[in-house]
Amino acid sequence: MTNHVDQEELAMFRESVIKALEAEVKPHYEAWEKSGIVPRELWNTLSNASLLCVDVPEDCGGNGAPFQFSVVVGEEMARMGFGALSTNVMVHSDIVAPYLSHIGNEAQRQQWLPKMVSGEAVGAIAMTEPGAGSDLQAMRTSAVKDGDDYILNGSKTFITNGQHADMVIVAAKTDPKAGARGISLFLVDTSLPGFSKGRNLDKIGQHSGDTSELFFSDMRVPSSALLGEEGQGFMYLMRELPRERLVIGALGVAAARGSLDLTIAYAQERVLFGQKLSQLQNTRFEIARMETDYRINKAFVDQCIREYEDGKLDAPTASMAKYSATEMQCRVADGCLQLFGGYGYTTEYPISRNFIDARVQRIYGGTSEVMKEIIARSVLGR
Repeated sequence: MTNHVDQEELAMFRESVIKALEAEVKPHYEAWEKSGIVPRELWNTLSNASLLCVDVPEDCGGNGAPFQFSVVVGEEMARMGFGALSTNVMVHSDIVAPYLSHIGNEAQRQQWLPKMVSGEAVGAIAMTEPGAGSDLQAMRTSAVKDGDDYILNGSKTFITNGQHADMVIVAAKTDPKAGARGISLFLVDTSLPGFSKGRNLDKIGQHSGDTSELFFSDMRVPSSALLGEEGQGFMYLMRELPRERLVIGALGVAAARGSLDLTIAYAQERVLFGQKLSQLQNTRFEIARMETDYRINKAFVDQCIREYEDGKLDAPTASMAKYSATEMQCRVADGCLQLFGGYGYTTEYPISRNFIDARVQRIYGGTSEVMKEIIARSVLGR
């Protein structure tokens, strides 16, 4: 049955998101980008503005809103040029929270979801390792059963929210000989002994988004921290990845809208060769090309959002959404920067940040190359 969303309600919510971001984020974002991290209390501020985990069920402290409301939060962050923040919040609200909602038992849901809604607990997910990125089966982090506990050893890297995380969903091998069937997921409380975080990684873009190395050294976690069933971790990851990839695609579309809006405004003000930049044929053709590119991808991503809400979005289609939208985002950011000329290459103009923040979208959540392989398998077989 189609989950009909009241469009008027959604539009009102979008307005409230924009107002909150303009008040709480916009005045400080430049400083956060320079310092390389957002302040921890921002998570509480975002919660007070109802911007965290909005589709978490009401019995777990959320609003129980439709998925589209959660997408709107990320979209507006991306459109307004807060690329790093949109990624951080996406991981917390659109990746970690749904794992708990869909796979967690009642005790786990009640332990973590209300705290994630309130901003008291920041969520992260740790799959990638120094030697295992796209190839999850190559992971080496292990969880060995010891009485009523598991002993966790290993390391993870490129973990979004790693510095601020209070709870990390960790993928670890519980049976090293079983390949994909030997992977399990754990809800790891980062206050327990044996957990440590490395440095906040320096990145070319998304500077204020903390991205960290995490280490587990003989870390004892209770068996009650096992998420779902032992050995089913890989299956859970495959089941939840379509939402992650769809939301990354939605952020890409919204960020492209932001880049286009900046460029259209600039082209209508800038004078070149005695006329407005917007009157030159090259500008007109480039804007036409990019606007078309944007609208085609927006229509497809919107269709995928409806399919996800109806429980019909499959992995290849979600991969298409991520692949197409993020490649488009990078094309648009590049084309827009070009129209700004030399000014576009200065950090003074926000288009430069849009350009640099866009690049990682084709990498995390599954690279464009991995997306193409998933799509190809659905068309051609293995």
